[in-house]
Amino acid sequence: MTTVLIGPLQAHLFENVCFHAALLTVFGTVALDTTRTPFRTETRILGGAATFASISASMFSKTSIVAVVGSDMPQEHLGAIKSKGVDTKGIINIPDGKTFHYDSTFDYDLSNRTTNKTELGVIEGFDPVIPEEYAKSDYLYLANNDPQQNIKILKRFDGPKLIVCDTIEFWINKDRQGVVDMIGRTDGVVINDNEARLLCKEANLARCAKKILSWGSKFAIIKKGEHGAILFAADGLVFPASAYFLDEIVDPTGAGDSFAGGFLGHLARTGRSDFATMKEAVIYGNVMGSFAVEDFGVRRLLTIGHEDVEERYVKYRNLVQF
Repeated sequence: MTTVLIGPLQAHLFENVCFHAALLTVFGTVALDTTRTPFRTETRILGGAATFASISASMFSKTSIVAVVGSDMPQEHLGAIKSKGVDTKGIINIPDGKTFHYDSTFDYDLSNRTTNKTELGVIEGFDPVIPEEYAKSDYLYLANNDPQQNIKILKRFDGPKLIVCDTIEFWINKDRQGVVDMIGRTDGVVINDNEARLLCKEANLARCAKKILSWGSKFAIIKKGEHGAILFAADGLVFPASAYFLDEIVDPTGAGDSFAGGFLGHLARTGRSDFATMKEAVIYGNVMGSFAVEDFGVRRLLTIGHEDVEERYVKYRNLVQF
């Protein structure tokens, strides 16, 4: 593999290959997904918000995961998460329980998804157990999950430097006020454009971001799928970033969670969260999302390493320079 580096990018690359000492913990779902596209269907494959986010974040920082699965979760799936260096002691297995299952269908251009079935299984009423060594995590990502569980788990951590959350249509419709309350307890929100409009009851994304920030967060990132993401800061700064261009997309599932993992992972390894570093982190988030969509589930993320990530980051930087 050969990478052509230009000027300060070379120094940037070597600066970022070493992990910061910070620990990032991801709380959310480890799921069995059924994903249907016009071209192919995959049944009960490894998925879940916490799965995508933790594997993505592990490319940058020490990462642990807190989740619950049932006895129907294949051990090789859990082994796949662990194989990327993710600390999996926080995954609880409920005997005779059913793992969270999400069944969805994408349209022909893979930009719109219809939910066919959401089976909560063991996550319904789950009381999270936090290993002692996770409690002092510097960074915490509350992936799309029951907002009441996310609020509850916050009390079990000892003052993280940065807390970021996400949500999905299911929880907005089921417990909108809970989602708003959860956002008010975090430093940042990562959410897609359709969910932002649904949550905020606004059509304009800038107005959506302003409302989200008014609930207490310091920044909001609104993801726009193949069109990239926009970072909004509470002080009025805005950073729109295009997605990494791909000539083939296989499965968009998990792209947003992979984005969040890359975003937070970069912040964790640098130990900084100023606006300039967050802009870099958005680009890394786009890079990780671009890998995720190249195969079904987490399969593509399981095949890449640090060099692949940095090489694509540099290609992205070269593409957008003018």
